[in-house]
Amino acid sequence: MAQIGGHLLVDCLRGLGATKAFGVPGESYLAVLDALHDTGGALDFVLCRQEGGAAFMAAAWGKLTGQPGICLVTRGPGATNASIGVHTAMQDSSPMILFVGQVATYMKGREAFQELDYRAVFGPMAKWAVEIDDADRIPEIIARAWVTATTGRPGPVVVALPEDMLTTLTDAAPLTGTASLHGPHPAPDAVRQAHEMLSAAKRPLILYAGSHWTAAGRAALQGFAEASDIPVAAVFRYQDQFDNHSSAFVGEAGVGMVPWVKRMMGEADVILALGARFGENSTDGYTLLDVPVPHQKLIHVHGSDAELGKVYQPALGIHADPGAFVTAVAEMGPVQGQWHNWRAKGRAEYEAGLHAPSQPSPVDMAAVMAHLQDVLPNDAILTNGAGNFAIWPNKHFCFGPGQRLLAPQSGAMGYGVPAAIAAKVAEPLRTVICFAGDGDFQMTGQELATARQADACPVILILNNGIYGTIRAHQERHYPTRVSGTEMVSPDFAALARSYGCHGERVERTQDFAPAFARALASPTGAVLDLVISAEALTPRMTLSAIRAAGEAERDR
Repeated sequence: MAQIGGHLLVDCLRGLGATKAFGVPGESYLAVLDALHDTGGALDFVLCRQEGGAAFMAAAWGKLTGQPGICLVTRGPGATNASIGVHTAMQDSSPMILFVGQVATYMKGREAFQELDYRAVFGPMAKWAVEIDDADRIPEIIARAWVTATTGRPGPVVVALPEDMLTTLTDAAPLTGTASLHGPHPAPDAVRQAHEMLSAAKRPLILYAGSHWTAAGRAALQGFAEASDIPVAAVFRYQDQFDNHSSAFVGEAGVGMVPWVKRMMGEADVILALGARFGENSTDGYTLLDVPVPHQKLIHVHGSDAELGKVYQPALGIHADPGAFVTAVAEMGPVQGQWHNWRAKGRAEYEAGLHAPSQPSPVDMAAVMAHLQDVLPNDAILTNGAGNFAIWPNKHFCFGPGQRLLAPQSGAMGYGVPAAIAAKVAEPLRTVICFAGDGDFQMTGQELATARQADACPVILILNNGIYGTIRAHQERHYPTRVSGTEMVSPDFAALARSYGCHGERVERTQDFAPAFARALASPTGAVLDLVISAEALTPRMTLSAIRAAGEAERDR
């Protein structure tokens, strides 16, 4: 039976298994909104307050679930607002599909109202950017978008929807299911070579990345690493994909890389990289491995052949699903070597580094993190945006096998609040905790209204120190005492939370945190706790005064 393109698109998404779409309404895709009128309970539209927040939610959904996060925005300003989520999904390797309204096909090329060339705008930012110019091809393009977003190196796809394509009648049949696709399996000879290289190593190191490890793949990785006594490090913000309580885990290779991980990456003679794309943050600015041929023997395993040799030429490159590879190599049995003391030292340094010293602050985040480690459930989800505050959940929380971290590899401020809301939409019964700085929160804090309307209310901890902390740290390091553009005046966050219908409290002393947090967890409408943090406590191990003094000493040399 013939139907208009907008209705066909929604039927296709339902057929593929989409259950939620995040977005802000626009007149350019009214036909899609009309179709969503009849899909409540099957495919729900989560109404957001700004397209950047909606896109962050879709990116976080993809990272958490492995299914494409669906985002719907209008043309022009809506699309450009949403671009931050597309960039984040690309750097996170998270599946996402952004549907963007577009001017009618007969208006294209005239700089019509809010017109953009979406292939040009999003082409370098997404895995694929496409515009539908034939309503009969809607099922074909949606199916390809879904597969492209989820396979190889997962990432975002942008689909532009000309207004007339959404209102044109078509007899095309909607999609009724997803393709059964299996990732590339490692060649037996490649598995054998990798096993031999690890066996011959003096200091092997495993470096892993990626959000969508299966339970079987994760178990195989941990079992092989522990049986072989090989240290395991996480790429920036992927530590949740390996049990941090394991004796093999030694920490995260990311921004502000801890010294022992930096040392171990430099000392390793064989690195088994699983699902890593070798970005700036995991290589300390491309200094820990020589470009293009590392001094370490690199075994690089990735589901996308485009990542093999992109920056570093591996001694052994394997185009395979990392989980399938590690399952195969584990079946060959553990490797043995003389690296026990090296691994044990890295583990001991990781355990010691988890516990920060007491902070010179009204609310001591070292004590807060210790409390959270004790009371959070085994399936808690933590989220954060960008800023110095992110050090706390990223480097001072030990993730168990059921806990998750949603944090942006792109370093995007404002990600944490929308990500926490998306997590509560996806997993309403799980405890979701968002860490946000005062500046970070104000990027997307209006999405509290989305949380209340969607009944998806996390607990948000605002680390309120009155400054843009990361930039202030750089400022004091390079231009000490010359403070410019990094001090802010903020609203009463607790009162703001209450105005949205959430529980809101200001916590001014460390001893008040535990009871306030208990009240926050008990709130059926979510909560915001405004934690009073001293600007002096700029990093867990170096005060603002110390950073400034070091900057002055360097300046005066």
